[in-house]
Amino acid sequence: MIVVTGAAGFIGSVLAVRLLEANYRQLVLVDDFSVTSKRVNHEHLAATARVDRDKFPAWLQANESQVQFIFHLGARTDTTEQDSQLLNRLNFDYSKEIWNMCVEFGLPLIYASSAATYGDGSMGYTDSHEIVSKLQPLNPYGQSKNNFDAWAIAQKRQPYFWAGFKFFNVYGPNEFHKKRMASVVLHTFRQVQATGSMKLFRSHREDYQDGHQTRDFVHVEDVCSVLLHFMHHRIATSSGLYNLGSGQGRTFLDLAQATFHAMGKEPNISFIDTPLDIRDTYQYFTQADLTKLRASGYAEPFRTLEEGIDDYVKNHLIPATSREPRGFFGESA
Repeated sequence: MIVVTGAAGFIGSVLAVRLLEANYRQLVLVDDFSVTSKRVNHEHLAATARVDRDKFPAWLQANESQVQFIFHLGARTDTTEQDSQLLNRLNFDYSKEIWNMCVEFGLPLIYASSAATYGDGSMGYTDSHEIVSKLQPLNPYGQSKNNFDAWAIAQKRQPYFWAGFKFFNVYGPNEFHKKRMASVVLHTFRQVQATGSMKLFRSHREDYQDGHQTRDFVHVEDVCSVLLHFMHHRIATSSGLYNLGSGQGRTFLDLAQATFHAMGKEPNISFIDTPLDIRDTYQYFTQADLTKLRASGYAEPFRTLEEGIDDYVKNHLIPATSREPRGFFGESA
């Protein structure tokens, strides 16, 4: 059996679909399934078992002999969350528990880290283990992720294969439930549908023009392709932290314009102040250094921003506008 934690969430639910499409039929989905806004992401998935997040450690203790691989993608991902105790419990302590069980039972592990660990980028965006202890994330979420990365690489007892992927700005289907934390592609689409225009955050730094704040945007399908590659090519010498972005930073202005074009509309973009609660912790630039990922043997190309947005808008967002938000296969929420 293959375990996917966070299976009702954004990346986890798309990964579960990809596994099923590849004929991996014994899937164990782990999450807090009481969250009704995520139901559309998972209710159609054929699973061997659905296990509540809090009950999963006990379930694994009882069923470890039947498990072949664990994708630990479940996390509290709200970058504005200020409850460090909550973040530590879900993103640090829970991840340690899964790690230790993988060690005990000889199970390979892939887990979700984040580009939020890089903070303001002053240390660069290399996934070297040597800089992890020096990184200074800008928010408690990023700190919780970096805390686990630092703990993991310091362990003498490790799973025989493990990889922690620093996800950059992931976008694509199955993110409807993320509300404020959804991608700017989805926010742009919704604003344009409602008003015919898009308001982007203006720059509050002299070295960046309005709309030229830059992120490494990566399509969720490309993310899942990398995760599946590492499941198939797991060797101990490849264990470690990896960046997972497209390798190309693009501006929010690029993103908004591409969304307008995918919708068949002329761009109508203005700027508003960045909200005060995130202004001081706002990343102005991210770009994944993919040297280590490529050296590991992953050679597939990543979608360009325009290609990814065109697919997302035309194949998922536009078809869903006449009904409630839909999941990966098009089911109504």
